[in-house]
Amino acid sequence: MSEPTKDQKIWQVVLAVPEGRVVSYGQVAEMAGLGRQARYIGRALGKLPAGHSVPWFRVIRSNGQIAFPEGSHAYETQVGRLKREGVEVTNGRVPMRRFQWQP
Repeated sequence: MSEPTKDQKIWQVVLAVPEGRVVSYGQVAEMAGLGRQARYIGRALGKLPAGHSVPWFRVIRSNGQIAFPEGSHAYETQVGRLKREGVEVTNGRVPMRRFQWQP
């Protein structure tokens, strides 16, 4: 069996994030064994194939902020999905102390 690609490792980590919890880009990078490559995480999530089940919307900035521009379709989608899972989002920010996943 072949070694998972860098993108696949990232997707596996994000798949493990439970409903109602969030993780930071840096946290995903660490958990995927990619050290400080937090900037790569967004690119990998952007490559997800159509019909995937990876909960990309659970990944936010380390300060709790949604990374997409406020008012954009992606921003509205992410905020809506987080709120449906019970995650508090106020002014584009999630209180990390309450909602960050600590495996």
